[in-house]
Amino acid sequence: MSMRFLKSFLFAALIACTSAAFSQPFKFVALGDMPYNIPDDYVRYERLIAEINKINPSFSIFIGDTKSGSSPCSDEYNLIIKKYFDQYSSPVIYSIGDNEWTDCHRPLAGAYDPIERLHNVRKAFFDSEMSLGKKRLQLMRQADLDPQFSKYVENSMWVKNHFLFVNLHIPGSNNNFERDESAKQEYYARNQANLSWIEKAFDLANRKHYAGIVFSYQADMFYSPNQTTDLTSGYRDTLQAFSMHAQAFKKPVLLVHGDSHRLIIDQPLKTNNQKYTLENVLRLQVMGAEHVQAVEIQVNPSALQPFSFKPILIRENMVAPRD
Repeated sequence: MSMRFLKSFLFAALIACTSAAFSQPFKFVALGDMPYNIPDDYVRYERLIAEINKINPSFSIFIGDTKSGSSPCSDEYNLIIKKYFDQYSSPVIYSIGDNEWTDCHRPLAGAYDPIERLHNVRKAFFDSEMSLGKKRLQLMRQADLDPQFSKYVENSMWVKNHFLFVNLHIPGSNNNFERDESAKQEYYARNQANLSWIEKAFDLANRKHYAGIVFSYQADMFYSPNQTTDLTSGYRDTLQAFSMHAQAFKKPVLLVHGDSHRLIIDQPLKTNNQKYTLENVLRLQVMGAEHVQAVEIQVNPSALQPFSFKPILIRENMVAPRD
């Protein structure tokens, strides 16, 4: 039995086991874009982790940007962040943000080679099939399923109570598109991997009759209304893929991301012709940067709209209003 076949068999068994309890409600937590203000935000981040541990979610999703774009992209800092992930009692799934690699060419970030920094992030955080956190969750990684995309260890899937969760590497800074020639080459290759992973997710959800899909990634792809059609947008292909597949899927889809640092819950995705809102698709943008807070997402598989949202607000972490 080949290793690839064995992994696929184990993933199928994992799906079968989790499907038995598909009607049971559950909760997970989403957060990201922190800690930005070092070292002051360390204590705020630690408070938030402690609060998440009290809530005891099935897992947490960290939506990228483990640091600000003007702080050094060092190996030492990645180790600090990994130790923080190990403080979470439940599993943590991490989506890579732009501040961890695409923006590392900036002088204040250390003037690193972004591609080298991306390689380091993959090595530091994605060295096995397991999630981060004290309690680990087995993930199916794209790199293990498709040799064509063997470098994309960060793209993953897992199943909870008949919902498919999909992690994608879509960072801010226009998805690393058009900064220079090396950035273009990196973007085109990763973009194909992401599009393939999105298609595979919808295909799996249709075949297994899952109740819905949750996609997690870092970038705010809705910061301007023309991202779906603008040829200079690094998000055009992704948004078109989401529209096409979600419109045909018809079941609930949740897009979870960070990047713009404000709490937003809305329905920004349009139909293929861009005329109508896709009502089966919700978008959650989590707070971040100055707002070291998180969002608890309740999932009720038996409800027509299964997702409900509760901000996790820690009083000591709140920013005082400015005049």
